[in-house]
Amino acid sequence: MCIIILTIVIENVSKQFDNTQALRHIYLEIKRNAIVALVGGSGSGKSTLLRMIAGLDSPDKGSIWLHGKNTAFMSVQEREIGFVCQSYALFPHMSVYDNIAFGLHVKKESVDQIQERLDYLLKLIELENLAHHYPRQLSGGQKQRVALARSLAPNPKVLLLDEPFAALDMRMRKELRDWVRTLHQHTSVTIIIVTHDYKEALEIASDIVMLQKGRVEQHGKPEDFYKTFVERGLI
Repeated sequence: MCIIILTIVIENVSKQFDNTQALRHIYLEIKRNAIVALVGGSGSGKSTLLRMIAGLDSPDKGSIWLHGKNTAFMSVQEREIGFVCQSYALFPHMSVYDNIAFGLHVKKESVDQIQERLDYLLKLIELENLAHHYPRQLSGGQKQRVALARSLAPNPKVLLLDEPFAALDMRMRKELRDWVRTLHQHTSVTIIIVTHDYKEALEIASDIVMLQKGRVEQHGKPEDFYKTFVERGLI
C-alpha cells in the first residue's frame, strides 16, 4: 500500500479584496518534500495563495491545513514556514553572516547551535568567503542565495518563493534554479514557488498548479503541462 504524506491541504478557500475576487473555491493537496510551481497570468491568484499559506493573509472562506493542523489556530511562527520574495529584503546594515543568523537569534538558539547552522548554510550556498560582506557588496544572485539561506536557517518545513528570480538575468536564473534543486536534495523542505516563467516551472518543479481567475485550472506533473504550454504559446 502506498501512503502519501501531505504537507498542505487547501479546502474550498476563497478570498476577495474590495471588488476583486482573488481566489475562488480553491482545493489543493501538496505532498511533503515536493517542489510545486504555481503558474498563471497576472491576477490569477498565485501570490495571494502563497500569502495565505504563509499566514500573511486569511481566507474569507475555507480552511488551510498545515502538517495536519488547521492554520486558523496557528500563529505565523507556529507554521514553520520560510518566505523569500523577489526583492531579497536583506538587512543592509548586517553582514551575510548576521543576515542568515537573524532567525536563529529570534529563536534564542545557543551560540554553538547558531555557529553550527551557519557553517552548514554558508557552505551550502557556497559563500563562506563572503560571510563578513554586506548586501551592497554582493551580486544579485549572491543576495538571493543569502535570502534563501536566511529563510532556511530556522529549519522550516515549508519554503515559499514568490518570483525569487524575476530580477535576475537569464544566466543567473538558470544557475539559481539548478542551485534550488540541489538545495532540495540536501534538505527535507517542501518548496512552493510562484513564477510567471512557464519554462522555469517545467525545469524546477515536481508538480505544477495552473491558476486562472482565482481558480485551479490544472494540477499535475510537468509532463502533463508541456503540451498545454506549447499550444498556448507560453514557451
